[in-house]
Order: sequence, then structure tokens, then C-alpha cells
Amino acid sequence: MASISTVVTPMPRSLPGCELCGAAPDSAATQLTVELPKLRVVRVLDAPSFPAFYRVIWQAHVAEWTDLESADRALCLEAVARVEQALRSVLAPRKVNLASLGNMVPHLHWHVVARFDWDTHFPQPIWGAAERAADDGRLSIVRERLALVDQNVAQTVAELA
Repeated sequence: MASISTVVTPMPRSLPGCELCGAAPDSAATQLTVELPKLRVVRVLDAPSFPAFYRVIWQAHVAEWTDLESADRALCLEAVARVEQALRSVLAPRKVNLASLGNMVPHLHWHVVARFDWDTHFPQPIWGAAERAADDGRLSIVRERLALVDQNVAQTVAELA
């Protein structure tokens, strides 16, 4: 049986031109929720149909999950789990979507998105075609609760430091 040889090239702490390396913690597109030495959590502001959309972003520039040491993978995944739990406990969504695609931005990050059966794209992915018009009344209720979600995320993720 032939063996597969893998060469992993260490990635720099930051990479010029990477929008997640150079991004300000707060911007028109995101709001910083909590920052630790190895990761940060932001709420995505530029997805109006999905106000409960968070990203867990690894601080150092790595492209792939396996670029992390085992302990760092555990830390990152625990942060993702705590963001998911905050969304579930405050908003009671129908589902929480987790995604780590990185096709457009090859910097390790996880999308954590609360989904509701009334949202514009449900049950399709948020990047797909809309299934219905936005329900402004329900979106308003979700937006009103985001400060509590942010607080919960900040507190529980900070415990990982």
C-alpha cells in the first residue's frame, strides 16, 4: 500500500490582503463580541435577513482546520459550541447552521447562524436563493434580543481564556 506524504507549510500570523487578518474588530460589516488571544467572535452586521449571524475567527492566519494543533482545534470548536448554545438559549431558533467553508476567504473561521422556519431562505442555505420575503416583525424581535446573545457569547467564550 502506498503511503501518502503530506507537507504542511506553516502560515504566517497575518497575511497581507487577507480580509480577516487585517479586519478591524468593529467595522461596518461586523461588531466584535469577544476577543481572546487565539480567537475572536464577531456578529455579522451586513446580512440583514440574518441578524443572529456570528463568526468565530482564528486570530493567526491558517487556512485549514488541520493547520491547528489538537488543543487549538478543541478550543476553537468549544468556542463555536458556546456561540451556538447562546443562540439557542436566547433565541430558540429552529436550527443553528455551522459552516467552515473558506473558499472565498482562506482564513480559518466558522459561521454560526441562527435559522428560523420563517427566515427568507429557510430551509435552504443562507447563501442560496430566497424562498420568501423578510418578516420584518419577527426580525425586529430577534434584533431586540441580540444584546443578550452578545452578552451571553462574551461571557461564556471569555471563560475559555
